[in-house]
Amino acid sequence: MIVRTALVFAALAGMATAEGLQFPSNADLMRDEVQAVDSYALPMGIWENGALPMQTVEGRVVRQAWRISAQSLTTLQILRPLREQLRNDRFRILFECQTEACGGFDFRFAVDTFPPPEMRINIGDFRFLTAVRTTAEGEEYVTLFVSRTAEAGFVEVTSISPAAMPSIVQGADAAPLRSFETGQDVDLAAQLEEVGRSILSDLTFETGSAQLGEGPYASLQELADYLFRFPQRTVALVGHTDAEGGLEANIALSKRRAASVLERLVSVYGVPRRQLEAEGMGYLAPIGNNLTEEGREANRRVEVIVTSIKE
Repeated sequence: MIVRTALVFAALAGMATAEGLQFPSNADLMRDEVQAVDSYALPMGIWENGALPMQTVEGRVVRQAWRISAQSLTTLQILRPLREQLRNDRFRILFECQTEACGGFDFRFAVDTFPPPEMRINIGDFRFLTAVRTTAEGEEYVTLFVSRTAEAGFVEVTSISPAAMPSIVQGADAAPLRSFETGQDVDLAAQLEEVGRSILSDLTFETGSAQLGEGPYASLQELADYLFRFPQRTVALVGHTDAEGGLEANIALSKRRAASVLERLVSVYGVPRRQLEAEGMGYLAPIGNNLTEEGREANRRVEVIVTSIKE
């Protein structure tokens, strides 16, 4: 089995930071600053017409810079697991961009960041994200500035929370956040309502095959019941694999498995095809460590994700 750089986030012996964000074990905290009460200019759009749209927010401001020691990482490989964790904890993405689409040089230098060596920005390859969630105390904001060099990836995390709240940025000893529960006892409908996704954990496939086993499967009945109850909602069935084999082959296999689940929902459970789509991620979104059999088994899965944005 070939373990690729895309899987550095599967090595979850790591550290936690903003919103319990899980960093891999080869990540080092380079700088950590806390202001109990301060203001922060929050980037809210791309650089255009000579300006960067900003929103000034006030509260407890915590900034951290992280260095991930791994060659050949892409900025998307760094950002995607962090973005997914934020979404799972009910953050809403307000703004996201990449390099030239952000505004390139002008955007980069309009955003305040730590200087090298704590944070290094490759002017030709970076990504930025602003997210928010609403709490009883007020709005919480998080920004991620992600870049890379030939030797390492870099992430600057900034959080702004209401001053009365405990900071959402925690130290490296913080317990990791579980993004969502797994296992066959999970209430699928409740999980779709709360976090917008769930693992169809009782599905079985033959090794290397895209053919769904005969079943029956309680998770598919639960999903069908959910979609009948909400006929205007749509979902994506997303296949995932372990890291054995090539990326293209794994993406193709994972998509065929998701398509097999889709066809079963339509043909056996009567779910309207218009409510379903099938996609495959291959090994790019692991939830377990591919270095162990238990982790590889967890990674071989099909998830359902709510794709509706309104009723």
